[in-house]
Amino acid sequence: MKILILGGTTEARALAGALAGRDEFSVTLSLAGRTANPLPQAVPTRIGGFGGAEGLERYLRQERIEALIDATHPYAAIISANAARAAERAKVPLLALRRPAWTKVEGDQWTEVANMHDAVAALGTVPRRVFLAMGRKEIEPFTAAPEHVYLVRSVDPVDPPLAVPHAIYLTARGPFSEVDDRALLDRQNIDAVVAKNSGGDASYGKIAAARALHLPVILLERPALPDAETVETVEDVFAWLDHALTSAEARGV
Repeated sequence: MKILILGGTTEARALAGALAGRDEFSVTLSLAGRTANPLPQAVPTRIGGFGGAEGLERYLRQERIEALIDATHPYAAIISANAARAAERAKVPLLALRRPAWTKVEGDQWTEVANMHDAVAALGTVPRRVFLAMGRKEIEPFTAAPEHVYLVRSVDPVDPPLAVPHAIYLTARGPFSEVDDRALLDRQNIDAVVAKNSGGDASYGKIAAARALHLPVILLERPALPDAETVETVEDVFAWLDHALTSAEARGV
């Protein structure tokens, strides 16, 4: 069975690694190419976009893909929408691997916002030291609030730098533990955190650290994603694939 994984997440990498040892599956992992030096993968990797839903549909047909797994980031709404349309048109079974969102617990001081511009507004006008814990390509709206000091952590360098008077850049690749993030926030005298509700364990450290330090968190709500059969774990993907493989064999495919 030929499988295409739309990746870029910890779960996608884990899934690709687990499938690499299964002879009954031929797997290709697709990465958007937003990270300059992606981690090594256990399966053949394709880097770059497809050209929208039409391009992805064409790829599915040309490569005779038999199962499409959308394991992209919860905020990759455009890619997920393209995957749903392409899979429907190419008549390829689609499964979404989506990690659950974080839920607020006692001690959390969350302000949930719909978009980055609302996040900027939520910071207010009194100067603050703000940890921007999100993709380097998504922080431009914060130039509208130059009164704050920003700490920006990203996998690749921020180029060009954020057009504000005071910004600190930290290049690092996760996962980050609560202990490490608590030390970082304390060391940089951070008094507010802006983040996405990414879910999962790999980036939860900053949320737990903010709770421990009694810091407010401005949390970007998840975008609406297309309806699709959805699972939450790599193990669930295996069960789905084994069922699909058994069904195909029963049909003599």
